[in-house]
Amino acid sequence: MWSDERSVPPPVGGARTGPPGRPHAVVIGSGFGGLAAALRLGARGYRVTVLERLDAPGGRACVHRQDGYTFDAGPTVVTAPWLFEELWALCGRRLADDVELRPVDPFYRVRFDDGTSIDYRGDAQAMREAVAHLAPGDVAGYERFLAASEAIFKVGFEQLGDQPFDRWADMARCLPDLMRLQSWRTVWGMACKHVKDDKLRVLLTFQSLLVGGNPFTTTSVYCLIAFLERRWGVHFAMGGTGALVAGLVKLIREQGHALRLNAPVAQILVEQGRACGVRLDSGETVRADVVVSNADSAWTYRHLLAPEHRRRWTDRRLERARYSMSLFVWYFGTRRRYEDVAHHSILLGPRYRELLDDIFRRKHLAEDFSLYLHRPTATDPSLAPRGCDAFYVLAPVPHLGSGTDWARQAEPYRRAIQARLEATVLPGLGESLASSRVMTPLDFRDRLCSVHGAAFGLEPVLTQSAWFRPHNRSEEVERLYLVGAGTHPGAGLPGVLSSARVLDRVVPHADELV
Repeated sequence: MWSDERSVPPPVGGARTGPPGRPHAVVIGSGFGGLAAALRLGARGYRVTVLERLDAPGGRACVHRQDGYTFDAGPTVVTAPWLFEELWALCGRRLADDVELRPVDPFYRVRFDDGTSIDYRGDAQAMREAVAHLAPGDVAGYERFLAASEAIFKVGFEQLGDQPFDRWADMARCLPDLMRLQSWRTVWGMACKHVKDDKLRVLLTFQSLLVGGNPFTTTSVYCLIAFLERRWGVHFAMGGTGALVAGLVKLIREQGHALRLNAPVAQILVEQGRACGVRLDSGETVRADVVVSNADSAWTYRHLLAPEHRRRWTDRRLERARYSMSLFVWYFGTRRRYEDVAHHSILLGPRYRELLDDIFRRKHLAEDFSLYLHRPTATDPSLAPRGCDAFYVLAPVPHLGSGTDWARQAEPYRRAIQARLEATVLPGLGESLASSRVMTPLDFRDRLCSVHGAAFGLEPVLTQSAWFRPHNRSEEVERLYLVGAGTHPGAGLPGVLSSARVLDRVVPHADELV
């Protein structure tokens, strides 16, 4: 169990914070964005306090442990591992000294509703052969799609991923490149431009759902994910994603900074147009020279910053914004192992476009679903008792704007997912269940403070991306900064960690504030 700041040991190595009089930075939330922000601020000379409302760090990346099983609550796909390596290097350490990242192959096993499947891998020749088997006439188109993905990656990730979009001029400068890369197309539209086979189109577009985007409405900038995965691979942290959280917390404490758990923030304090600290639910005031919010961006503005300090992100604008889908997640352990099930599986239902239309536009909880099945014990058997498997399965569902009564619907929906898994890849699941818990959109709203229970914050459509997204340097008050999925560049571990990298460009060095 994590303890609060009173039991934090003195620094034992790594970067130091310097004299206690150094400027103070408060970070709201200990998700990956907040933890990365704390390390970067510490490296820039700040004394840092991280405030977490829950009883453990990690936010969406917290860990559930029960019945001898370890379940990562959220992110499981680790790409661009160098972003983590960079954080360790800031503290004079090596990531490999604390966490082992192990490559996963295949990246995903995609099972279509008719029972056919394809292993999505990083090996170029293996993928050409798999595509030739799935859609013989589309191999050349597949290669063209990957070339387009690489071109988008070089601009969207390498050039713009850690750049602030504070001003319209910042957006205007990149418009020629975005137009050249046809960013007005959707993810689905970009796939359709290059390949004809519907199954292959699905294979090339489902990744946008992993960052909260509907491939039929999300800008094709997110096609960069295909090349990003090819470039650095897909990895898993031994011990679970929570091992990365624990490693980052260890670095923060070794820097001499504070992590306070069970410390929910009620309000960001402002004096003379400048963030000057926070007030906790308990009434305690924590003064600060800069404030960084890793909370959901819409929640930050709607609930933590008073209306009189907001000109752009007003209540009305936030109410009219488009929000990502939510998720239904079932964590379960089995008394047996399913050796033929891959680490990551995508189990597609009978509908694709129509189901996503139900989720994103109609806000209707459909009877069918597509599923992401995570079996971490395929790579790390220590996450379950000997001879057992740990799983989680998630289904994209509408956010709470649907009006779904999850208090009543959760168990019937879980049973329907169980039946689907039993009929496809996990025969005998019911009789082998040893542990079970669920997470619904209510948990995203009430536990993780996401507006409408949206799992990924604002939907990543073109008009809510880059300059149009809540800025990393707040437009509303000085010395308030945002990191995480709800700001630029967006959701997913690379996006969230990159949002913290932006701070190096927009937060003044501590020496400038002394």
